[in-house]
Amino acid sequence: MRVTEEIMSTYQHVIEELILVTGDKGVFDVHVDGKLIYSKGETGRHAEEGEVLAALKDLIPDVRPYGT
Repeated sequence: MRVTEEIMSTYQHVIEELILVTGDKGVFDVHVDGKLIYSKGETGRHAEEGEVLAALKDLIPDVRPYGT
């Protein structure tokens, strides 16, 4: 849930929908508007703190974090 909390606390003002889909075999993929921005399957590890948030920031550089 750490990644969800990071994303929501930073971009809650622009997120229209956030869907968590349970899976099996340790799948952890993050998609934004159909684009894969992080995949545990590709990296072979779980995301480090701030890693998914950094990928999201790269994807939407013109959007300022909430409260700034």
